[in-house]
Amino acid sequence: MKSPIFQPLSLADFEISPERGFLPLDPCEALPDCPVLNHLSREMPKLLSTRQVGRFIAEQSSLLPSVPSSWREDQYRAAMRILSFAGHAYVWETPAKPTIKLPSQLARPWYTIAEELGRPPVLSYASYALDNWRRLDATKPIQLDNIVLLQNFLSGLDEEWFVVVHIQIERQAGPGLEGLLRAINAAAEGRDDEVLLGLQALASSQTAMRDTLLRMKERCDPYVYYTRVRPYIHGWKNSPSLPDGLVYDNVEAYAQQPQQFRGETGAQSSIVPCLDAGLGIHHAPDPLTVYLQEMREYMPPRHRAFLEALESQTDGQGRTVLCGYVHDRRQTYPELWSAYCACVSLLAQFREIHIGYADSYINRQHQSSSSNPTAVGTGGTPFMTYLQKHLDETKQTIAA
Repeated sequence: MKSPIFQPLSLADFEISPERGFLPLDPCEALPDCPVLNHLSREMPKLLSTRQVGRFIAEQSSLLPSVPSSWREDQYRAAMRILSFAGHAYVWETPAKPTIKLPSQLARPWYTIAEELGRPPVLSYASYALDNWRRLDATKPIQLDNIVLLQNFLSGLDEEWFVVVHIQIERQAGPGLEGLLRAINAAAEGRDDEVLLGLQALASSQTAMRDTLLRMKERCDPYVYYTRVRPYIHGWKNSPSLPDGLVYDNVEAYAQQPQQFRGETGAQSSIVPCLDAGLGIHHAPDPLTVYLQEMREYMPPRHRAFLEALESQTDGQGRTVLCGYVHDRRQTYPELWSAYCACVSLLAQFREIHIGYADSYINRQHQSSSSNPTAVGTGGTPFMTYLQKHLDETKQTIAA
């Protein structure tokens, strides 16, 4: 019998698909009637390598004179992508001496577009990965040998590979999210076999995600990542080299006061938080849980709403629907418990691989500048201790 407190969930209600997960339809590549912004997008790697981004922007009276009322959402997202890369390139063009003020011709359109999309004016994961790809062959799938980035900072194999690995993982999460909802909805209705099929679909998806993550070092070297990729994705909150934040010139809402926003980070991806929520994995409060809660502000609003919807689905005893259901059937339907444990174990494996990368790509690197610290992530928070804690808590979910 369906629980009176349960509302069935559907991916489509949150702009998520079983084929692409949180990825949108193929992103808009260029903006109509925006020659300056499109030129800046195309030339970004060359301008940044010669440290001419600041000069180019300073010479423009406007990057985006006005936002056309006819724009579709994918065009807003394309503008957000270009402006976000431009903003970070402007600030971190000379990483050891970042800029403390954005000129109004960049700050104002960036703020306007960000407001429209419900995210802060800073480079976030949505612009860095979700909205930043195209297929080489539109008739072939979204996969590593058929996707490239629309926007780079310096370009190069390591930068390209670092991001497209994330994009493929996002795509592979789609069938898993569908399986997760299938299991949750079936648990609320007491349909054991459907719960099992949903969990098995989730595990298959997680296996593919894990195997893709394991490929990161194939073409992204830790030293190259740390020295050529990472410097440009930092934000201006908890930043040793921008302690007061960044001034967005002539943005009325900010009244010339410095603003502090976190840098781009995989913690802004919705996948792992949604798996935690759906599988009922609890993390005791710590600085990382506070930080992860803050990261939701950088997610697209519909993805944020999906995560909150997952967290709201309880069985009336304070347990998430799926977690409570499989626990109650550990003895009577052991296959369900085994399938659930497989999903939790795969999530733990994903976290463990990520910790290893955080160590080799960041923690073990030689810090040469306060603008690229090894003790904190690009989001500006200490990570190693708390990543391990969250891994331990994931494993404890299925401990005897």
